[in-house]
Amino acid sequence: MRKTLVDVARLTKAYGEHRAVDRVSFDVRTGEVVSIVGPSGAGKTTVLRVVAGLLEPTSGSVTIDGVPVTGPPAGIAVVFQDYSRSLLPWLTVLGNVTLPLRAKGLSRADARRTATEALAAVGLGDAARQRPRALSGGMQQRVAIARAIAYRPKLLLMDEPFASVDAQTRMDLEDLVHPLRDRYDMTVVLVTHDIDEAVYLSDRIVVLSPAPATVLRIIDVDLPFPRSQTATKELAAFGGLRREVLDLVRRPADPA
Repeated sequence: MRKTLVDVARLTKAYGEHRAVDRVSFDVRTGEVVSIVGPSGAGKTTVLRVVAGLLEPTSGSVTIDGVPVTGPPAGIAVVFQDYSRSLLPWLTVLGNVTLPLRAKGLSRADARRTATEALAAVGLGDAARQRPRALSGGMQQRVAIARAIAYRPKLLLMDEPFASVDAQTRMDLEDLVHPLRDRYDMTVVLVTHDIDEAVYLSDRIVVLSPAPATVLRIIDVDLPFPRSQTATKELAAFGGLRREVLDLVRRPADPA
């Protein structure tokens, strides 16, 4: 049995009179990929930002490895949707990836070596000297992912990381997740609007209701590994899970 790494307990977040999240509870076990899905405006990113220590909960708690989250914890990294704003255009690709490593205290040589390994792991071993603007959107997001994994986080948080790229690039980026999770011994929490992506990538899926968000269901994804964009998505079990999640996400809001 995997141990619990993240414990979200009765998490509530309100902005004035508006409750975005209402007593949300779930856990994430070490080595899992857990997706958070729900209708637009359901508070998915709010939950992720509270886990990341970027937002303070109104009530409830989040712990990582048993330690309460009261600010950005050590040992986590975040990949955001807008890669163009998360990369520094005046630095090279290598410079973008080494920047947090230098802040972490690594020597220049160790930071370069670690960053070079991470870039190779995401298929950008030859792009180290280029500037982000010279790269396609998918390649820029690979740089953002390389920067995150180079930090060697125990927990990787991803907020709609593939939403801004074309369909083929999205599949290529999705297929990085499990190999990187295994290679770097990470746990991954992913926010996505894409139901197919959630089913394809996840060990479990947390389905949120419309705001104020509550947990409608936590669904186990018992699909075999390794997963394939063609073979996995042709499985009857994949289709059944997709229907189950989609029906929950599209369920009309409770008038109460």
